[in-house]
Formats: sequence, C-alpha cells, structure tokens
Amino acid sequence: MNLVAIETATQACGVGVRTTGDFEVTRVLDLERRHTEVLVSGISALLAESGLVARDIDRVVVDIGPGLFTGLRVGIATAIGFAEGLGCGLVGVTSLELLAHGAHDAGVRGTVVGAVDGRRGEVFVQTFTLGDDVQARGGPSVATPRDVVIEWATNGASVTFTGDGVDRYYADFNAVPNGQLLAQSVPSLHAALRLGASRRPQESVAPLYLREADAVANFMTRERHV
Repeated sequence: MNLVAIETATQACGVGVRTTGDFEVTRVLDLERRHTEVLVSGISALLAESGLVARDIDRVVVDIGPGLFTGLRVGIATAIGFAEGLGCGLVGVTSLELLAHGAHDAGVRGTVVGAVDGRRGEVFVQTFTLGDDVQARGGPSVATPRDVVIEWATNGASVTFTGDGVDRYYADFNAVPNGQLLAQSVPSLHAALRLGASRRPQESVAPLYLREADAVANFMTRERHV
C-alpha cells in the first residue's frame, strides 16, 4: 500500500511517504507556519523521491489536531482534495496520539503526557500509558501549563512530557521533580504512516479544534465590550 501522511497541526509542516515495498521517507518542510506555501510542492517532491506519482496513492493519513487552526484547515483540506480527486482512502489521526506513539518508538514506557502548543498561554494535552502498546487515558483537553505542572508535581507519579507545548513552556515542565522531558516538537510522521496503514479508511475527517479559532475569540471579546 502506498501512503502519504500530512502533518500541519503545529507550526511545522511535514510530509511522509511509504510505498508498497516498505520504502519510507519523512520530511519536515517548514517550521514557520508556511503550510499553504510548501505542502503540495513538498508532497510532489516526496512522491518523486519515492518513485511514485499522485495516482499511485492508495491512502492519505492526516493529523486532525488538536493544533493551530489555520494549519489544520490547510492539511485537512489538502488530504480531502487528494482523497476525493484520486479516489483513495482517507484516515485521520490526532496530534497527541502521534506524540505518544513517537515516544513509544523512542523507547519511552510508563505515563506520557503529550502537549501541543495552543497559543493564548494554553496547551492541548492528553495522557497515555505506554507499555507493549499505547493506551489513551481519557480524551484531549485544554489547560494552562501551570495547571498541568501542578497536577503532576502534586500527585508525584513518574511522567514523561513531550510535544511542542513542552518546548514552548520548557521551564514550567522542567520544574516537575518527578517528570522527564522528551524532545519531540513535531508529531511523528512515522507513526502517522504506521497508524494510517493499520486503520480502516473513514468516510470523512474533521478538525479537532477543542476551542474556537483565535479570530472568533477576538471578535467575541470585542462584541462583549461594545
């Protein structure tokens, strides 16, 4: 099966390709939120590097968030466009499960908290247990870094924090005495390809925002002060 993975949930824009012959290549195309400018050309370049053309794609897997509003829209719209235009399968995965699977691939075991930078002084977080496989403990939520730090410093349980939210608020997360930090600023494209190959295609995918877009929030704030 030939797969393309699209990652645009964070500031980074990344693409991965896996071929039927198990050739795999992943690449972070940009780190400055230029998803619109680099995504389609990046996919074309990786397909060519893999010896494929667009019509060879059997399945597209896309990160549906939570993450940055504009990036998610670009990535999901592109994935849907490929799936509809080529008649291939479509699979959505979350940014937080990709962080957990990336940590598992790196050899981390035990409790992992994935944290994606949500801006506005907040992070999108989810807790996982990593053993022989990856198990989610509850769903994703929005929190302040301080609240996450207090929760884990208070309960005293060993935990590993990972994600670009940890990078953004490094001093906060690093202060947890029972915590470890795993550098992983981009959700794992390797994990996206693996999960995309193992899951059933979906009829449709939708972004997992967890909260309203910044533009909507700013508008509502102005409305309340009128």
